[in-house]
Amino acid sequence: MKAKILIVEDDPNILLGLETILKGEGYEVAVCNRGDKAVEAVNRHRPALIILDVMLPGANGFDICKQVRAQKVGTPILMLTAKGQELDKVIGLDSGADDYVTKPFGVRELVARIHALLRRVDATAKGAAHTNGVFRIGGNEIDPKTLMLKRGRTTEELTPRELKILQLMHASPGEVFSRDRLLTDVWGYNYFGTTRTLDQCIVQIRKKLGDSGEDPKHLLTVHGVGYKMIM
Repeated sequence: MKAKILIVEDDPNILLGLETILKGEGYEVAVCNRGDKAVEAVNRHRPALIILDVMLPGANGFDICKQVRAQKVGTPILMLTAKGQELDKVIGLDSGADDYVTKPFGVRELVARIHALLRRVDATAKGAAHTNGVFRIGGNEIDPKTLMLKRGRTTEELTPRELKILQLMHASPGEVFSRDRLLTDVWGYNYFGTTRTLDQCIVQIRKKLGDSGEDPKHLLTVHGVGYKMIM
């Protein structure tokens, strides 16, 4: 049996269809058809992934997403939005969702997005396990619990995305990470922006690591591909 997925959806036809598809993929499935019961269902079932509709009785998907994140629950959330409602997608991502699918959706697309989200979780977990809490990159000590980087007497605060990049790359020193892979693993499967956002994030990480922008020692550019970490 694969991971458990919680479906929060009030349309009985969509709910049944999703349940059938996911069970066919080998996942364990839990269901909830009311927004005001969703957070309770998350706490009870502790799913590996949540499929969350926007329009629900009792509470909407955006508010549910915020409540789940307020409890420091990092479970990936895949939101179901109305076709063409780009604002819903933006609000959903800003509320803490990791990805979205528009209705009507194709089965293959849905399953691919679920697989991608669960792979990201697995990669992050492996990175965290590999680093075993506090980890070092050169003369830098990084504490994931506090998001703090210390280098001698200098202390820098990391953003969650900066930390995730460092964890992923620290877990595989010398491996080349393409820009697309980093955007998918850190920003999400269907990120709106461009690779420039990633490049700007790398610039900030280098500064915090004490790396020279022209001749970095740890976070190196692999031209035309992406980046790699040298310990």
